Amino acid sequence: MDEKIICIDVGLKRIGMAYAYKDVVVPLEPILRKNRNQAARDVLNAINQRDVKKLVIGVPIGGSSEDEMRRRIEHFVSLLNFNGEIFYQNEAFSSFEASELVDDNRDGKFDSVAAMIILKRFLSKSS
Repeated sequence: MDEKIICIDVGLKRIGMAYAYKDVVVPLEPILRKNRNQAARDVLNAINQRDVKKLVIGVPIGGSSEDEMRRRIEHFVSLLNFNGEIFYQNEAFSSFEASELVDDNRDGKFDSVAAMIILKRFLSKSS
């Protein structure tokens, strides 16, 4: 895989981000969300800086709020005006797995580690 891919884990306060190129997947600085337009601008800047052609979006599958969360996430993605390919990946238990790896969630690293886990799942499924 020589493609550059970014994964986002959209939250109400922060957007976790991870980046994959070749066989390396790393968490990026999370986006602190002041409002959705600012957050979309910041995510798009990160995408454009890395010349990304694929975007993976974490979505909750199952649970009572699945439809509402998916609608919110799809609306946020529409604000990006991203011209590449978009994939949706189940984010189930990614936060739990991230909590096993990151002790302190105050700086938002936790959200980007969750995005990294989601991206690794996507890559293992598509290889």
